Amino acid sequence: MPTRHRTLGFAACALASCFWGCGFFFGKIALAQMNVGAMVLYRFLFATLVLIPLLFTHRPSFNRREWSTLLLCAFLGIPLQFLIQFSGLALTTVSHASLMVGTMPVLLAVAATLFAHERMDATGWLALAISTAGAALIALSVRESSPAHPVSHLGNPAPTLAGDLLVVLSLVIALGWILLNKRLMQRHSPIVVSAYGTACGTLMLLLIVPPIYGLPPLAHISVNAWLALAASGVLCTAATTLLWNWGLTQVPASQAGVLLNMEPLIGSILGVFVLHDSLGPSARLGGALILAASLVITTRSRTRIREQLPST
Repeated sequence: MPTRHRTLGFAACALASCFWGCGFFFGKIALAQMNVGAMVLYRFLFATLVLIPLLFTHRPSFNRREWSTLLLCAFLGIPLQFLIQFSGLALTTVSHASLMVGTMPVLLAVAATLFAHERMDATGWLALAISTAGAALIALSVRESSPAHPVSHLGNPAPTLAGDLLVVLSLVIALGWILLNKRLMQRHSPIVVSAYGTACGTLMLLLIVPPIYGLPPLAHISVNAWLALAASGVLCTAATTLLWNWGLTQVPASQAGVLLNMEPLIGSILGVFVLHDSLGPSARLGGALILAASLVITTRSRTRIREQLPST
C-alpha cells in the first residue's frame, strides 16, 4: 500500500461511512411525501446522473457470464435490497434502523466464513453472539415505545418489530450482493462494477416501481424533499461507493472495516437529535452491544473481512 496515501485512504473510508449514516435520515424526509418505491427510484436516478460520465470514461470488458453476474448483483443490491430496507424504515425509526445496520460487520464475517472459505476464530463467534443479543434487544424494545407518542417528527412512526426485521432482511440480501460483486472486482475495476451495476439497477427500478407502487409523483413535493433525494443519491450512493472503493485501494480492508461503525453512530444521532426519535433502555443497551461487537470483529478478531460494501 502506498504509505503516502494511507491517511487519505482512511479519510475517504470514514467520510463514506458518515455519508452512509445519513441515508436513513434523508430517506425518512422523502418518505413523508411519497411512497417507498418513488423514494428509492429518485435516489438512484440522482446517483446514476452523477455516474453517467464514468459510463463513458470507463468502458466495461465483461464476458457473457460476467454480465449475468452483474445483472444479478444489480437486482439483489438495488431493487430487492433497497425496496425491502426502506419498507422497513417506513415502519420503524431512523435510530432503530441505523442501529440494526451496525450488525453488518459481524454478518460479513459470518458470510466470509460460510462462503469465502475464511475461518472465524473464537473472538469472532463471541462478537456474533454479542451482536445478535444487541439486535434482539433493539427489536424487543418496541414495547418500551410510549403509546402517547405513536408518531414522531416528520411522520416518523414508533419502532415496530416488523420494520426492524425488514431492515435486517435487507442486510442479508446485501451479503449476497457483496459476495457476488467480489468476483467481478477481482478482474474488473471497482469503478466499472459500481457504475454499471448502479445504472443497471436503476433501469430495473424503472421497470419494477411503476407497476407495484404507481408512477412516482412530481407535483406537490417540497424543496426539502427534493434536496433530501438529491443528497441521498449523490452523497449516500454515488459518492460513498467511489470514496469507499478508492479508500480500499490505499488501506487494508480489515483495518478500514472498523470505520463502518460510523454509519450506525451517525444515523442514530441524527434520529435522536434531529428527528426526535425515542430510544428506550433496551434499545440503547442493544446499540452499545452491536457497536462493541463490530469493534471487536474488526480490530481483535483474526477473521479477515474482505467484502466491505454496506447497504444504506
